[in-house]
Amino acid sequence: MGILLTALLLTGCGGEEKKAADSAKVLRVGTEPVFAPFEFPKEGSKDLTGFDIELIEALGKQMGYKVEIVSMGFDALIPALNSGNIDVVAAGMSINEERQKAVTFSEPYYTSGLIVMVNKDNNEVKSIKDLEGKRIACQIGTTGENKSRTVEGAKVKAFNTQDEASLELKNGGADAVIGDAPVVEYYMTKAGKDFAKTVGERMEAEPYGIAVKKGSKLAGDLNKALAELKKSGEYDKLYTKWFGEKK
Repeated sequence: MGILLTALLLTGCGGEEKKAADSAKVLRVGTEPVFAPFEFPKEGSKDLTGFDIELIEALGKQMGYKVEIVSMGFDALIPALNSGNIDVVAAGMSINEERQKAVTFSEPYYTSGLIVMVNKDNNEVKSIKDLEGKRIACQIGTTGENKSRTVEGAKVKAFNTQDEASLELKNGGADAVIGDAPVVEYYMTKAGKDFAKTVGERMEAEPYGIAVKKGSKLAGDLNKALAELKKSGEYDKLYTKWFGEKK
């Protein structure tokens, strides 16, 4: 009887634990997995890593959610959010007036900017002003594309990913790339180290935010969790890991 009772108790505990795990709240996070160092595949794995991934996982834990990452193209993220297929977007998304009409953003968690990348042997282009009438590669749906289209007479080539835009530069199909500075600079330490360089100053400091459906209370929850991570020092640890000490 004692053995049987113990077995039943153990079974009951296991069942309760499984039930609790199954009922854990899930936060479906949309991202574009080709935006290093913010979100990209781990080497030799299908799992994702990067600053955004580790930050949203920490935020989810703080909020009591199990985080589920959903990968898709950047231009599909806001439609997926508004259709209810995902709950939040964590994808190095700049907060701007146009996007604020469609979604609600958390408080900014990172400040970026745009930069021009050219081939190392290009001595003609020293700033964005020198790109008038030239070929500019960028990623579709980004502020890099928006900036590219303000350059007078430029032929803008928009690609699905930042890597594809950079490859167009490498292959001679573009004179320059305009993209998010931390992403371009990270690329130059990897695939671009042998052929590319940046020119000019950073342009248009851009705050990144986590997007939620318009009016969703998740924005407030995310802000509260972000404040807690900053207070505990966990945010600073993640920032230092991916970008070094704050300047």
